[in-house]
Amino acid sequence: MRTKLLLAICCAALLSASCGAPEQKQPAQGDQSQSSAAAEPVRKPSQPVKLTVADVAGNLQLTQKAIEKFRDDHKDLISSVEFTRSTAPELPGKIDAQQQAGRVEIDLVLTGTDALAAGASKNLWEKVADNARPVLGSFEDTLQEPAQRMQKLAAGNGVIVVYYPSGPLIEYNPATVPNPPKSAQELLDYAKAHPNKVMYARPANSGPGRTFLMGLSYLLGDKNPKDPAGGWDKTWAYLAELGKYVEYYPAGTSAVFKELSQGTRDIVLSTTGWDINPRALGQVPKDMKTGALQGFHWVADAQYMVVPKGVSPEKRYVLYELMKYMLTKEAQAQTYDQGYFYPGPAVKDVPLSMAPADSQKAISEFGRPEYADLIANNPIETPLDATAMVSAFERWDREIGGSKVKK
Repeated sequence: MRTKLLLAICCAALLSASCGAPEQKQPAQGDQSQSSAAAEPVRKPSQPVKLTVADVAGNLQLTQKAIEKFRDDHKDLISSVEFTRSTAPELPGKIDAQQQAGRVEIDLVLTGTDALAAGASKNLWEKVADNARPVLGSFEDTLQEPAQRMQKLAAGNGVIVVYYPSGPLIEYNPATVPNPPKSAQELLDYAKAHPNKVMYARPANSGPGRTFLMGLSYLLGDKNPKDPAGGWDKTWAYLAELGKYVEYYPAGTSAVFKELSQGTRDIVLSTTGWDINPRALGQVPKDMKTGALQGFHWVADAQYMVVPKGVSPEKRYVLYELMKYMLTKEAQAQTYDQGYFYPGPAVKDVPLSMAPADSQKAISEFGRPEYADLIANNPIETPLDATAMVSAFERWDREIGGSKVKK
């Protein structure tokens, strides 16, 4: 299964400042310059360059076709693009080692908030949202409002490429759950009455798991949803009680949905993308249902384009032009995909009607009509900042489920 690799190992507080800047007139191609945050100004390559793109978020599922189109349309800039895939926990160490050796071999990273934050805490990333400003202009103005907030969360270390409201949602088998839980308390009651039938993955390694962890504080009315250390008393008590009835926690999300499809579990924690995409791919039965619990707030998610420090000026020139293209409506329409990050576009005014025919067909058949209402009529929150997120993950591992994680 094409896995959503949102494996969080955020290491320090960094992603909290805005990366906005006053609007600047965009120069002509070949007239780019960088801010003082970068070592060297960019320059147009004298011959086409080879780019290496590392994906640690499953993002290529949404963006590879657009990247390849840019490559094919700009043979004067790009000779080839090599795509690699790894996990978010592995990447920062790999980039750090390359930088220490003076040989950065990865030019562009496609990542969620996890590796973005981890790398930022180690000072691995250039301030690309600032350095590419002469090319990108005031790109934040083109973003959907929640995507603008997700861009601010990046503190200039990355440029957003996709966004979705995410979850947390429950996904269940209507054959075994004819009366699904309508509140967090009813979900807990179901777990007590049906031991080992409710499941979610380890939050540090799972988008739906992480979204559930952060979303519970809103569902339960905790005193400060942004403070897992001091404001989540109800959340930690709830998770501890729920954990008594969870057999084990998979290390990643795919295993959760495999168990749902096999009938081993009745209810799992999900998101819009993890609901639509596996059903569209035939990996989860089409007749599975989803629901939102009482007091529901969306916890948004996003993925970013990130440039390691040490990439050559010539390659950065090309990467900034690529980023500019990736924020066009044409490229953004590709991100609907098969509902993997539903909806997907970070940019405003990119309706499904602009998406490829196969995306329109998949979402028409496997999407949920109720999602439009849920997105329009429920608050959309940003995730925890890096310090709070790592604190929450560490406490969950230590006190809730670390001893029951199974690979």
